[in-house]
Order: sequence, then C-alpha cells, then structure tokens
Amino acid sequence: MRISSQHARTTALPTSLALLLGLAWLASGAAALAATSVENAATAQAATVYPGKATSNMFGAQLFDGHFSQIQSSGFNPDYRISLGDRINLRLWGAFPYDGQLPVDPQGNIFIPNVGPVAVAGVRNAELNSHINQQLGKVYKSNVRMYASLDTAQPVKVFVTGYVKQPGLYGGLAADSPLSYLDKAGGVDSARGSYVDIRILRAGQLRLQIDLYRFLLDGQLDVTQFADGDVIVVGPRQHTFAMRGEVYNAYDFEFPHPSITLQQALAMARPKPGATHVSIVRGQGSARRSEYHALAAIDGLQLEDGDQLTVTADRYAGTIQIRVEGAHSGEHAIVLPYSASMADILVQLRGNRMSQTSALQLFRHSVAQRQKEMLDVALNKLQESALSARSATKEEADLRSKEAELISKFVEQARKVTPKGQVILNEENLSSTLLEDGDIIRIPEKSSVVQVHGEVLFPNALSWQHGLSATDYIKRAGGFMQKSDDSRIVIMRQSGAVITERNPPILAGDEIMVLPKIEAKNIEITRGITQILYQIAVSAKVIFSF
Repeated sequence: MRISSQHARTTALPTSLALLLGLAWLASGAAALAATSVENAATAQAATVYPGKATSNMFGAQLFDGHFSQIQSSGFNPDYRISLGDRINLRLWGAFPYDGQLPVDPQGNIFIPNVGPVAVAGVRNAELNSHINQQLGKVYKSNVRMYASLDTAQPVKVFVTGYVKQPGLYGGLAADSPLSYLDKAGGVDSARGSYVDIRILRAGQLRLQIDLYRFLLDGQLDVTQFADGDVIVVGPRQHTFAMRGEVYNAYDFEFPHPSITLQQALAMARPKPGATHVSIVRGQGSARRSEYHALAAIDGLQLEDGDQLTVTADRYAGTIQIRVEGAHSGEHAIVLPYSASMADILVQLRGNRMSQTSALQLFRHSVAQRQKEMLDVALNKLQESALSARSATKEEADLRSKEAELISKFVEQARKVTPKGQVILNEENLSSTLLEDGDIIRIPEKSSVVQVHGEVLFPNALSWQHGLSATDYIKRAGGFMQKSDDSRIVIMRQSGAVITERNPPILAGDEIMVLPKIEAKNIEITRGITQILYQIAVSAKVIFSF
C-alpha cells in the first residue's frame, strides 16, 4: 500500500510532539470559539441595550427573507450597457440567413459572419438592435433584415460588506438588482445597519447611493450595472424614531439627518383614518420629556434621534347605535344621542300584534364580558379546590383523583359557554335605564307554550294551561331523571327574570330548567359546582350536566 509523503511525515512524528501539536490545535480552536462567543455576546448586548430600538421591529427588515437572492434579473433592462462576456442572439433573414448566439469578445466586439467585427461594448440594451442594424447596413444595402437581443448578461462577483449579516463575495449577473446581492449576504443587520445609507463603489469611487425607504414607500429603486470587484457597503444605522398606535406602519424608522419633521414621519407611518393626536417622548437629554399634540396642529414640529411616538384616536362619544330585534315592525337600527335612556327608544319602538312589550329584553356586550369573567373566576376556584383536596387513605386519594379528573373535564366544557349578557329590566325604572353603544333590545313574541328542559326524561315545549304548577309541567315532560333534584328548579320569565319564590304561578312563555343533582364528597366542591350551574343557567340559558 502506497502512503503519501505528508501522511508519512505525520506518522513519523514522535508521540510527545504529536500530542503537543494536538493540544495546541485544540487550544487555538477553543480560543477562536471563545473569541467568537464574546463577539456574538457583545453584538447581542449592543442590540439589547440600544435605546428604543427593537431589532425585529425595524422598518425595512421585512425585505430580506431570501426571495431576492433566489431570482436572477431576466427581464429587459433598457439601461443595461453591453459588457465583455455577454451573449447576444442574432437572427438574419433574406439574402443571407443566419441564426446564432454571439459572445462579446475581450475587445468588446461580436463577430458576424460575412460582416466582420461589430463593436457593441457600452451600447445601451435599448439601442442594441438599431446599432447592429446600422453596422449591418454598411455591408448589406438591401434584402437583409435582422433582429438582435441580449441573451445572457455577464456573470460577475460583487463584494458585500459593512453592516450586513454575512459579509463576503457573492456571484450573480451584472444586471441583477442591488437587493439580490444584499439578500445573498443575509440582508442589512437590523440591529446596527442602515437602510438609508447603502453605497456602491467601483475602484474606490462612489457610483450609486441607495435609500431603501424610497423603494419600500414609493417603489423607487435606483439600479446600476455591476462589474467584477464592485463593492456594496452598508453604512451604520443613523438616526431613528419609533412609531406605535393608530398607524398602519407601526415600526422603528431610520432617517439620515439629525432631525425630521413630524409630517415626514407620519407620511412613512401612515396614520389610520380615526387618528387624532400624537404623543411624543423625547429621547434626547437626561430628563424624560413628553409632548402631546393634535394632528391638525403639528406644523413645524421636529423629531430627533431616539424619539418615541404614539398616535391615538381621542374621539369622544357623540351618538350610539341600538339594535332592535324580535317582534318589531320599525327600523332595526336606531341612532340616539350619547347618554340616551330607554325612554328615548321606547317612543320609537313599533310593535305588532305578536309583540310581548311587557317582557322587553336588553342584551349588552359589556355585561356578557363581565359574566364571562365571573364564570371563569368560579371555575378557577372550583378547579383549585378539587386539586388541593387532601386525602387520609390511599382509597380516598384514588377517589379524589377520579373526582378531580371529572371536574377538570367539566371546567373545560364550562369555559366554552358564552353568556348572553342580558340586563334584567325593572318595570318601575324601565324608562330611566341608560343605554350603551351596541346594545340589543329584543321584543319577544307572545307565546302559548312553556319550555321544560334539563334533567327531565323528555325535554319539550308544552302547551300552557292556567293553574298548572312547575311540578305539573315536569311530570308532563316525563318527570325527573335519576340524577335530577326536584329542589333545584329554575323558572325564568320571558323578560329574563329568575323566579326565586316557591311554587310560583307559571305564565305562558316561561322556561322551567331542572338542574342536575350534585354528588361530591367535598362540601366546598358541591357548593362550587352548584353555583356554577346556576350561573350558566341564568347567564347563558343552558343546562350543564356533571
């Protein structure tokens, strides 16, 4: 077996020397790793403590996600100038037919058979066809027609450096966009780099300066023709302000000058239609300074580096809109002044022959939210009681565990209940009840049935009959189920009022709800479940089983 000389030299080293070299290599690797870790930590620390700057919230960071680097510029660029190495498709027909692809040689020419060399280097792409046709006309005066087009732009390699994530040398085409090369380098470092100061250099001379905000906001992007060795330099981040609140572009923005007008800043952030005021927290100086301005009076206001802005919609309530549903023959949306009461809307209600106006129902979103919060509190307390219950024996512990599992399932299902948010109206002070924007007033239809549901054998709607009690209707619905408890009956009127008296008269339109019987070893858990079942029955008109 033949062994390479290098391998032979390595194996011939003394064991001690090889061991020392190995330890030195490991030490150098560890030192390099430590240096890299320190550098990364310093970068992370700099990004963290940078005042008022969120690295992931910089306007412009959304540009670089790999899309530009995956697509080469294959479209027609009229300003592209033909360079060495480009390939041109040429077609001739008539007296001299020809169809081929001609490269641009080191002298900047293409060689056309029967014509000779034609200089094309430096010719604009938009003028390429007419330029070759002019040269062809010097040889063929007539009966020869032609068409020329740029097939492939010259491949080049461009340096990308400065405040980018991965500085280096990247290959592409001369006609590629600067965004393509920036994307290949990982994009602008959003923690330190600038989106408004990007320079393209050739032999140390500035060829183009790019502001990416012009592209993002106005669709304007200056392009250039790259050559081998060109350098794209991303400068350090300059001045910034943070914009939040009622704007479409809630980002941190960069600007190149020491100050910027508030109108210019808002033009970039685009306030929403309802925005009225802006709050400014100044980032300069040792003292925290706050300002508050109406958007209609911001002429002349200047922003400086580090300022934080919050756009708000400070609009006062002028009118409210109430929805009317049910047995109503008038308009279903009624606009009233702010602070209106039921007295203002009662005169606008248009009932019909089926309207049960004595049982008006009022539903309110804020009440539904509050009912949901109270239900969640009760459920949390129940679950806590079940999980924290103590056991004296192993058998009791197993029983507690199974009970806690059942309660967890009950809590999970109960959390899905959506309260209706009904406000029970009092006939004595009905007209003085204040209304809120978004309230729903429902006029129930007259009814001749009594709803019986819950823990009965046959939940059903039964025809109302004068003189029958709740027990009579329950018997007609098949009677109590085995798990039911005849002492836990909820009677609800059409108005939503819950009747608490014993053996009340049953009216047409009433609902009789039979709650399940709770069997638990812990009195506190039994009380908690019973309370929750009542809450759900009253707020959502739903009977829950346990």
